[in-house]
Amino acid sequence: MSRIVLKAFLGLLMRVLFRPRVEGADHIPATGPVILAGNHVTFVDSMFLALSLKRQVYFIGKDEYVTGKGVKGRLMAWFFSTSGMIPVDRDGGHGGVAALMTGRRVLEEGKMFGIYPEGTRSPDGRLYRGRTGVSRLTLMTGAPVVPFAMVGTDKVQPGGKGRLHISPVTIRFGEPLDFTRYEGMDRDRYVLRAVTDEVMSEVMRLSGQEYVDIYATKAKAA
Repeated sequence: MSRIVLKAFLGLLMRVLFRPRVEGADHIPATGPVILAGNHVTFVDSMFLALSLKRQVYFIGKDEYVTGKGVKGRLMAWFFSTSGMIPVDRDGGHGGVAALMTGRRVLEEGKMFGIYPEGTRSPDGRLYRGRTGVSRLTLMTGAPVVPFAMVGTDKVQPGGKGRLHISPVTIRFGEPLDFTRYEGMDRDRYVLRAVTDEVMSEVMRLSGQEYVDIYATKAKAA
């Protein structure tokens, strides 16, 4: 019930203020496991995505989002838990493995899992090289990958933080990508890279972003 209340209230608020335009939602299968893979330009991307879809989408998020203290901490915990975020400690040495296994469990339960292959928010609005977690998940589970692009959320939340600005948003979905031809090859690094690059190519086409063939974390460090 809490998710229904959250989606009804915030969804109405979002439609009134930001007028989100959803394109290609019919590409998302109505049932069964699905991986949504897209660009990540600002903190509110997951909120817009979750509130724009009929199906529940699950994401991995930092556990600190649901462990805060006080009224603000409890409100954040309520929002993220009801909007489909699964908290995982990603700072430890096994954070990547835990996130991958969580995604696999969600998909094996026939649910929809959202992932940002760049691994972090873009530091400058460009699209960066994807990490192979998305390819591992699709090859391990057989779930199709539906690429998507968030367009305009960088204007809603410039710099990825601070107060929100009223600006239109477009969420664009591409056709499902089927990688079952690579079944059993989830440990082949060449296959993993090829699958990831194909996904990122579709995300680039949908978003119109300039592509940079390095990891976003490396760009941030520089």
